[in-house]
Amino acid sequence: MSVNTERLHRSLMSARFEILPLRGAVEQAEHLPPGTTVTVTSSPAKGVDATVDLAARLRARGYHAVPHLAARLVSDDAHLVALLDRMAVEGLSEAFVVAGDSPRPAGEFPDALSLLRRMHELQRRPARVGITGYPERHAFIPDHAAVQAMNDKAGCADYVVSQICYDPVTIASWVKTVRARGITLPIHIGVPGVVDVTKLLRISLKIGLGESMRFLRKQHGVVSRLLTRYTPDELFDELSPYLVDPSEGIAGWHFFTFNEVAKTVEWRHRLAAELGEVPA
Repeated sequence: MSVNTERLHRSLMSARFEILPLRGAVEQAEHLPPGTTVTVTSSPAKGVDATVDLAARLRARGYHAVPHLAARLVSDDAHLVALLDRMAVEGLSEAFVVAGDSPRPAGEFPDALSLLRRMHELQRRPARVGITGYPERHAFIPDHAAVQAMNDKAGCADYVVSQICYDPVTIASWVKTVRARGITLPIHIGVPGVVDVTKLLRISLKIGLGESMRFLRKQHGVVSRLLTRYTPDELFDELSPYLVDPSEGIAGWHFFTFNEVAKTVEWRHRLAAELGEVPA
């Protein structure tokens, strides 16, 4: 096995998996081997406390669980301290900080940066903190604001996870742009797992991935070719050169599973088998 093939194999087997705090989430996560990094999203309906609760349950089952801390769902300092202290008690050493989907902040944290800064001020920052990056234009945030926000957040973070984007050229260009701005944080490339197409299109519309959806329809023909299920084969093939080039600073893959973990794991095993066994 070549060095590059071995790196690709390892990048697959060490990938992060994102799940939603819904019924059956723990059972879905159990398709993954212990030690896997499993991130848990926050939603306005469930609240950020439910996210930490699920992360704690996953941590107890042997996973490296990473709760999303959605700034707009944190009501005040007392709430934030309670969340971070609960994480410390449960052995949750990493957090992924996002603004959150709530249309109105529950308290004094309107965005991820305000929460990141407050965690630092309170001296309760987890050992590792991740932030989001946007390879394509954000439907709800002006370009200049998104760029400035990422620049500001980078100083408070340890790594970046890219938002879903279906166009590998756009992702590759974004990585180069991020590096040109002087941001050297490791980047985990966020890609959909093996997901029902109808669900994926609905979620893409909700989070404003207009450009990506146009690319997906043009390149893949959602109705005729994908039929019922999306697979990230093309993204893996096109972006693999960046994974094996250390100068790009790509840390690995982050799979958005939307709780279809089993199908994504099956896909990963198939692809890993095609790459071959990694020598001990």
